[in-house]
Amino acid sequence: MEVSDTLKITLKLCGQNFSIDAKRDEEIYYRDAEKLINKQFSYYANSYTGQNHAVYLLMTLIDIAVRYEKCRASGNLEPIMGQLNNLISEVNEALH
Repeated sequence: MEVSDTLKITLKLCGQNFSIDAKRDEEIYYRDAEKLINKQFSYYANSYTGQNHAVYLLMTLIDIAVRYEKCRASGNLEPIMGQLNNLISEVNEALH
């Protein structure tokens, strides 16, 4: 039996489940991204109470984009580029 190079994983992001087809060797990046997003979302939700869910998502996205830009400015873009593109796609799908 041949093992597929992709697998279906479920990520729980900000209280919502997302089913994603991921390459087996990239699953760890999705799991790490899940932790980062949830950590930052919780930080903003606790620090800026009274806002709606979308505001916390945007604050989280800005936070991650700033990290990306810092990596890009330092020339160390490769590790975060794939993660950021995947996260942007997932956020766009979730918002539509």
